[in-house]
Amino acid sequence: MMLGINAPAKINWFLRVSDRRGDGYHNIVSLMQFVTLQDSITLEESDDIAVLTEAAIPAQENLVLKAAMMLKVTTGTQKGAKISLKKDIPISAGLGGGSSDAAAVLKGLNQLWKLNLSFNELSELCARLGSDVPFFLGGPAALVKGKGDEVTPVVLKRPYTILLVKPAFGINTAWAYREFDACADRQGLTKKHNNIKLFCRALDSGDFSFLSDISINDLEKGVFREYPVLRDIKQELLRNGARFSAMSGSGSTVFGVFEDEHSAAYAMHQMSHDNWCRVVKTIV
Repeated sequence: MMLGINAPAKINWFLRVSDRRGDGYHNIVSLMQFVTLQDSITLEESDDIAVLTEAAIPAQENLVLKAAMMLKVTTGTQKGAKISLKKDIPISAGLGGGSSDAAAVLKGLNQLWKLNLSFNELSELCARLGSDVPFFLGGPAALVKGKGDEVTPVVLKRPYTILLVKPAFGINTAWAYREFDACADRQGLTKKHNNIKLFCRALDSGDFSFLSDISINDLEKGVFREYPVLRDIKQELLRNGARFSAMSGSGSTVFGVFEDEHSAAYAMHQMSHDNWCRVVKTIV
């Protein structure tokens, strides 16, 4: 039996970060949404577990391999799988590619191996793999809290054209959070979180002046300080017609929201000389 599955990327419309938890993670509040950029995964029954990919992912950091091995050990199944991974989502980009791949593999192997694990059982495994993984088990949009394991689905009615822009380098997520700890405004941490209802209403109505006033990615300050080119990309997106722009997750991707695909394509032409760029749509 062979099974093909897709693993979508995500953007963070906002990302508030607060205190560090006892388990080493930070508590966050974020609104995440799938976009049409995706990785492709093929699962085939096999005696052993093997991951085949052309992507340069060290074995110890390969969430796909970790997900498959965790599922096998947890359930005690004797089955294996050949997992073929075609990466289209950049690595260390703040787009959740590895987390999405892991969630997709858990769902796919649950089906391939006929394990019949429930959504909640899979969610618990996702939370053990990483902070973004539980979100990708559901989607396409959700309010994510805690260390990323508290996921509340959100209905966003209006799809948007997005230009993703990533420079040649990636950002290590753990480093980005350490930078946040080093330069965080502790008074700023007491600010109330974004009102999710107001934010979603503004998204659905296209009120980007309001969104620009209330939206924030708390990791931007530290990341932009070390990599000012990302601040330049954000400003260039706005100069080239983006109605709203923000860094996604811990970076290094910065995204801009455009009126239509023509406007986004024009901006991509202006910015693609030194950067990886892709025009996508949000998934509703």
